[in-house]
Amino acid sequence: MHVAIAGNIGSGKTTLTRLLAAHYGWTPKYESVDFNPYLADFYQDMARWSFNLQIYFLNKRFKDVVEISHSKEVIVQDRTIYEDARIFAPNLHDMGLMSSRDFENYSDLFDLMMSLVGNPDLLIYLRSSIPNLIAQIQKRGRDYEKTIRIDYLTGLNEKYEKWISGYTGKLLVIDADKIKFGDRPEDFEKVTDMIDAELYGLFPAAGD
Repeated sequence: MHVAIAGNIGSGKTTLTRLLAAHYGWTPKYESVDFNPYLADFYQDMARWSFNLQIYFLNKRFKDVVEISHSKEVIVQDRTIYEDARIFAPNLHDMGLMSSRDFENYSDLFDLMMSLVGNPDLLIYLRSSIPNLIAQIQKRGRDYEKTIRIDYLTGLNEKYEKWISGYTGKLLVIDADKIKFGDRPEDFEKVTDMIDAELYGLFPAAGD
């Protein structure tokens, strides 16, 4: 089974991935951020490095999806392959930070990849406001994130909402502004109750 967590930068994806892996005994699949050879350069010069960064992410996440599809374990994934192509790359293109030529090339490659894989069994979307995202980004204090532009985060949020509104797979939306699963155990319990209802139904099977 494949459970994927989606959300903007700073929404709490990695924290929720870690907590769910510990709670359910699932195998976590984390986004490789600290070892990304393009990320720091990208935040310094988005227009120069946008295509390189997105191709790097697409390559890594496609490998993850293929591995997950062959795994017999329950995998909980920190960020999905869809977010690269439906949110981050279009946002860069709309902001003039990725050329139309590069964006079309990237989109063609993504469409080819997606013809070979399916949706996750459950997608968890962490909905968060810009002020909450900024607070979380500042809290974790990554140097390369200090130059993130507000209009960049805003554009991402708008595209997340558009994508989620048309998503056709099994979906769970969590208000990350109000449900502080990383800080309050009772809020994390709310999240696991919602996941249990989505994956296993509200009531136990007969005989349980």
